[in-house]
Amino acid sequence: MGCCLGVLLLGGAPRLALLLWWFMDPARIGGAFRGWSTTAGGFTAPHWIWPTAGLLLLPWTTLAYIFVSPGGITTFGWAIIVIGLLLDLSAHGGSGREYHRRRSER
Repeated sequence: MGCCLGVLLLGGAPRLALLLWWFMDPARIGGAFRGWSTTAGGFTAPHWIWPTAGLLLLPWTTLAYIFVSPGGITTFGWAIIVIGLLLDLSAHGGSGREYHRRRSER
């Protein structure tokens, strides 16, 4: 039952799926982004800043990266990440296209 619910959430709501995954397995999310440190001037950003940015901006890509990162990213892993990026870009592009279509109907 839990697996089926997870697949449904992942398919329909990537941000919700990412949040649930983060709460259920925070070590996996933290481990995926552990080496990503950002320093600007004297400020070092915490490691949770990247998954948070991914949650807001590119949820499919972030989910794909977290999914493939534990074993190291291979060619197949990069293909999954690119598919996630294409899903994100299509969601953003589709929204803009729909906005312009509705606006031209007025």
